[in-house]
Amino acid sequence: MAAAPPTTTDAGAAPTTAAAAARPEPPAPPPVRVTPPAGVPPERADGLRAPERCTPPAAQAQVAAGPAGSVQARLQLAEVHRLATGRGQLIAVIDTGVAPHPLLGSRLRGGGDYLTGGDGLDDCDGHGTAVAGLLAAAAPPGERGSTPIGIAPQARLLAIRQSSPSFDVPAPDGTRRPAGDTDTLAEAVALAVRAGADVVNISEAVCLPAERAADAGASLQAALRYAATADVVVVAAAGNLGTGSCADDVPGQVVLPGWFDADVLTVGAVAPDDTPAPFTLPGPWVDIAAPGTGLRSLAVGGGTVGGLDGTSFAAPWVAGLAALVRERFPELTAAQVVDRILATARRTPGGHAAVGHGVVDPVAALTALPARLAPEAPPAAVAATLPGTRPRSEPPAQAGRPLDLLAAGALLVATVLAATALRRRPSSG
Repeated sequence: MAAAPPTTTDAGAAPTTAAAAARPEPPAPPPVRVTPPAGVPPERADGLRAPERCTPPAAQAQVAAGPAGSVQARLQLAEVHRLATGRGQLIAVIDTGVAPHPLLGSRLRGGGDYLTGGDGLDDCDGHGTAVAGLLAAAAPPGERGSTPIGIAPQARLLAIRQSSPSFDVPAPDGTRRPAGDTDTLAEAVALAVRAGADVVNISEAVCLPAERAADAGASLQAALRYAATADVVVVAAAGNLGTGSCADDVPGQVVLPGWFDADVLTVGAVAPDDTPAPFTLPGPWVDIAAPGTGLRSLAVGGGTVGGLDGTSFAAPWVAGLAALVRERFPELTAAQVVDRILATARRTPGGHAAVGHGVVDPVAALTALPARLAPEAPPAAVAATLPGTRPRSEPPAQAGRPLDLLAAGALLVATVLAATALRRRPSSG
């Protein structure tokens, strides 16, 4: 098996465009051909080198929502939370770790750390903590108007640290690369399943040629199939153009984990007007889209951080919704939960390649009848240029090369998502 590619989270990718010309469909992934990983408690990574000090993004002053209102208003969370809050559901956050925060409280617990062998409650990058806030931050009484609110504010969280750009490990070629790869991601998925997770959020992704992805992602594919057969919903970010070796001009590239579409719900990002975000990576494996620009969430050490962009931050809206659906419709299987979310998505212009079945609609997902819904086929892919500027050309990832972090929307996909740095832009008010 080829060296597992490092996993990455959103790490400052520049806005890019999708290819305007139609391309051949990428090949389907091969059948699962290896046994799933054991999912045993992690130990310290071999040859791990830790930073002298952790320097996650600092908390920022709270700013007022812009003219379009907050994303919480766009998603109608006040109405959503009259229907479900995530009570009784356990969401595993496989990321750069999740730091304790007052708005998560006792609902957060550690599940393990594939870097240091710890409990997963350290976050030197701030990425996993921000993802966790979008999932489950709960505003104190009287502060609902100014404090970020997660989509599932009463869900429990299981923090598993499996990657970080702040730490590095030896690479096969004798150099060093960011810690975390597709093999540790596979182990983390299995660990989450064994710990009883109802939903798993993976905000990391990596792009590879299909032939390499089939080999490097074999253990991850097996872990995702294991989760599906265990009735667990796994949600992953679609990836950002310009990070994780993802570009719009590389023929034959696929995205992990999204390529293994049968067993993972893959999420793209949209702007406030529901058009595809400039950075969101299109592909036939994209199932749905969610808000992924200009977001605010939790900062390490308390407080909040704003200006978050990326598919990493779109994914938790959908993962949290899966927990809400599981709470409100406990009779549904994981596959039926996914079908319900897709069937109630809002259709938008842009084509399947960028947004899949459409933009997530939490109120519809929690109220539509009957309980079991079958999604229609997504719109045909449209050859259209996404807003933004064309990215610089980058070569595909090489074996053992760390994946770039998906700055503001980390995509934990197939191979190892190497770095997980938050990408920030100034808040626009």
